[in-house]
Amino acid sequence: MHDRTISRRALLTATAVAAAAVTAATVPAAAAVPPPHERAPDPRDRLRRLISRMSLEEKVGQLFVMRVYGHSATAPDQADIDSNLAEIGVRTAAELISTYHVGGIIYFAWAHNTRDPHQIAGLSNGIQKAGLAQRVPVPLLIATDQEHGIVARVGKPATLLPGAMALGASRSHSDAREAARIAGSELAAMGINQNYAPDADVNVNPANPVIGVRSFGADPGAVAGMVTAQVKGYQSAGIATAAKHFPGHGDTKDDSHYALPTIHHTRQEWTELDAPPFRAAIAAGVTSIMTAHIVVPALDPSEDPATLSHPIVTGVLREQLGYDGVVITDALGMAGVRQKYGDDRVPVLALKAGVDQLLNPPDLRLAWNAVLTAVKGGELSERRVEESVLRVLELKERLGLFRGDPYVSPREVDREVGTRAHLAAADRIAEGTTTLLVNERGLLPLSRRRERNLLVVGADPASPSGTTGPPTTVLATALTELGFTATALSTGTAPTAARIEEAVEAARGKDAVVVATYNVSATSTQRTLVSALAASGVPVVTVAIRNPYDIARLTGVTASLAAYSWTDVELRAAARVIAGQARPRGRLPVPVQRADDPARVLYPIGHGLGY
Repeated sequence: MHDRTISRRALLTATAVAAAAVTAATVPAAAAVPPPHERAPDPRDRLRRLISRMSLEEKVGQLFVMRVYGHSATAPDQADIDSNLAEIGVRTAAELISTYHVGGIIYFAWAHNTRDPHQIAGLSNGIQKAGLAQRVPVPLLIATDQEHGIVARVGKPATLLPGAMALGASRSHSDAREAARIAGSELAAMGINQNYAPDADVNVNPANPVIGVRSFGADPGAVAGMVTAQVKGYQSAGIATAAKHFPGHGDTKDDSHYALPTIHHTRQEWTELDAPPFRAAIAAGVTSIMTAHIVVPALDPSEDPATLSHPIVTGVLREQLGYDGVVITDALGMAGVRQKYGDDRVPVLALKAGVDQLLNPPDLRLAWNAVLTAVKGGELSERRVEESVLRVLELKERLGLFRGDPYVSPREVDREVGTRAHLAAADRIAEGTTTLLVNERGLLPLSRRRERNLLVVGADPASPSGTTGPPTTVLATALTELGFTATALSTGTAPTAARIEEAVEAARGKDAVVVATYNVSATSTQRTLVSALAASGVPVVTVAIRNPYDIARLTGVTASLAAYSWTDVELRAAARVIAGQARPRGRLPVPVQRADDPARVLYPIGHGLGY
């Protein structure tokens, strides 16, 4: 429809003109426009004055969001100082800010930023203190990827919640919104004011190696509803969001961390499949949108990655969809954005495309100087830089970072993070996500009289946050607490013949075996493990702890569930379903196709058994 292509600015202008016409017709001319001294001040005027005080170097710095090693802004461990010196040329976060005037910091567990909630709050306060100590004091956006499920940078004792596809299986907008509110309130208490979530990709490719369960599902309308709910939930907690990865990363077989994927959708397919969740996010007031390092020839025949594409960022996102908020790149160290151009050209081309924030370049000094050189040489205008700086400062203003102070207190951490109410809500929400796919002969729920002695085997992938698991132990412990006698035996994602034989031997005399499966492929020895256990005569219950497609490649299974992640909250929910302490209420948010004929669907969207 043509009205959907009108830009937000044009729509607001048209509305203002219409309102002015009505006012002119009904109000005396002298009263139509208030005198200047009676007009409400425009917040943008104050921010523009702030920008006018900045040097070019300070303006360019505001466009960067950067990693930094260490648990403290001023006194990190020596190993982290060494890493900072090697990668960034500074010793600490405070020195990073004073040297490059960066507008934001991104936290990672591997960078030792997220040891525990009180430490995180202290790091955040140190970063804000450094920002306000600059010649032109500016608070920082402090961000992380806390999608929950399989992507979580902050772990226990913070509350860990079901991820996107699990929430998609619950079909509950209220639960999705509540999960975001809880997540947002805990991040805010630790001084993290922006979460790079929710994921707005529509996962229609089971072989997608980078999105999968990070997506709410394969139905564009359902994904749009969940994205809306989560954006509103985060907003209610007072933190910024970032719908990602525009223009849609859901139909690829390549991981943009390591390659440059191509999406072969036609423009019509993109409009119907990929666009709806981003339209919904914009309508819900999303505060930023993250670009994808993917090629979409139907939207830009140059085959530049979307992050560097003016036709996609400016033409589609800003002009066609009417989005005028902050646009941030995905991490600039990813191969998908580095294959076609050098690291000195990528940040300049991203800004020329219409991006506002440059996330985590591999070489900050090179990227920062490249932008400065582009402005001084006339390739980028200083006005163009100021447009993005204004958007970034407006976001900070919207978050209240210029009002009062941007600091958090230990009491906020104690009041909000990992509270009993939040943990109970996480368990309740998780119970609505577990999906029962197969239940031959009514095996589930297991009876403590008939199937008391259990063996739990399978994959034990590392915890997303480093604070949960291992999955087989969590499942065995949860089942034991529910009245069973359960023993754990880790067999891994690629069990050897010896490990499979050990598992079969351990299953002798057991009443049932629970197998945690993890992305079973055509050649995976996890298939051999399941078949060998089933051949021994023991009932086999599989729990897919990542993508729900595993069941299509397994034989001999008596019962099968999808948990969508291997964090404790989702594994405990699966255990309660197995034990009959909770009903399986989840429904597949993606279709499961036949392994021998992918054109045929084994289990459609909406499939899910109950009892």
